[in-house]
Amino acid sequence: MKKSLFLLAALATLAWTGCRKIESDGEIQVVVVNGGGGGGTAQGQTITLQGRISADTLLRKQNTYILKGLVYMVNNATMTIEPGTVIKGSYSGTDVAALIITRGAKIRAEGTATDPIVFTSASPNPQSGDWGGIVICGKAPVNTSFNGVANTFQVEGGVDNANGDGLAGGTDAADNSGSLKFVRIEYAGYAYQPDKEINSLTLAAVGSGTTIENIQVSYAKDDAYEWFGGTVNCKFLIAYKTLDDDFDTDNGYSGKVQFGLVIRDSLLADISRSQAFESDNNSSGTTATPKTSPIFSNITAIGPRATLNNIGNSLFRGGAHIRRNTAMSLFNSIILGWPIGIELDGTTGSSTALNVEDSSLRLRNITLAGNTINTRFAGTAGATITNDAAFATWFTNPFYGNDLLLNVSDARLVQPYNYAAPDPTPFAGSNGNIRINTGGGFTDPKFNGDTFFDKTITFRGGIAPAGPLTSWWKGWTKF
Repeated sequence: MKKSLFLLAALATLAWTGCRKIESDGEIQVVVVNGGGGGGTAQGQTITLQGRISADTLLRKQNTYILKGLVYMVNNATMTIEPGTVIKGSYSGTDVAALIITRGAKIRAEGTATDPIVFTSASPNPQSGDWGGIVICGKAPVNTSFNGVANTFQVEGGVDNANGDGLAGGTDAADNSGSLKFVRIEYAGYAYQPDKEINSLTLAAVGSGTTIENIQVSYAKDDAYEWFGGTVNCKFLIAYKTLDDDFDTDNGYSGKVQFGLVIRDSLLADISRSQAFESDNNSSGTTATPKTSPIFSNITAIGPRATLNNIGNSLFRGGAHIRRNTAMSLFNSIILGWPIGIELDGTTGSSTALNVEDSSLRLRNITLAGNTINTRFAGTAGATITNDAAFATWFTNPFYGNDLLLNVSDARLVQPYNYAAPDPTPFAGSNGNIRINTGGGFTDPKFNGDTFFDKTITFRGGIAPAGPLTSWWKGWTKF
């Protein structure tokens, strides 16, 4: 018999003495098990979510939710999550948990600075990779096809099924998949197959009508954030102790990201070579459109090396690996303590150097500090960027406002390598660093007509030396 999921809110307030299944159209959607604390009247219920959820669903703070296997929001339904709610991903053998928001469905997870929403591991001893993560599939453009259908992407990680619940893409650049605000995602990431992983937060063809703000991803087994196409804009993103890449952009992603913080653990790196940024137009580096062309601004990417003599895990690669014909741009940022600061790579597909020379790829107002090698070039040459030296000459042209500092300490951040209590804030005032406090800017033509970026600021990196933007990363986060 059909039972509406709208009953969930009422059922959650009752004292349960047994197990109940709520079904819809013959599919088990929600399983409620015994709650703790006198039947759950005080502490709420433990509720397991599984299968395909096809009706609007409310997750309440008073309950604890367990994701079992791949859980799909389908049928244009919306999952609404109250501030302070905890959702835990389980893992049993190959039955890895993940939450997939399918095309047309929505998630509205809006925590607050004092009451964030937490997605974490169900294990009593949580570890990186305990569950899959969150996948949002939208209807915005991608530069891929699937089964002969253009503007379609099959999400990695084995999340697709016979219903096509793992497909993303379309032609609606303004598509709205809901909102994530003040959300922590912990211990996620699952390698279904080599190079086919579920990331902590996968944004597949997500449109600009979607809101992504104040997100912390911690202990990601694969990438912290990966965008496959789409146009979604994001602010205030944190990647803490990621294994692989922090910000990975592919397949025509053209959104904007401002204010980000990357903190790596010097011992944790992936066999695929870990970096803060990895960007490709696609895996073959072709000229497929729409071209990958995101704009990142005000990112502080703290790598594994507190000093030049620190080596850490040998699998770290660099702060930014810009490759395979991408036109990603980076402004007003700090990259410190990496084996390589910025690597421009055109070894696969079309020349990435040509994107620099035609100004579709921009690198301006960037401070590289304490990197073993500041810049590296590989692959097909452009007209002027032909080798390492030529790229270094281009990068240090005064017009672009980029700076090179020998040591991490020269950037004069408070304590970026205190893993127990990190603080990436620049010292305020005349602190002796080169333009970190005052060397940001938004005069580049890439910002013409833009209404997303906060262009009133003048600092580099994700954290302000003074004012309200010094503390956006505090309070709702966990380090």
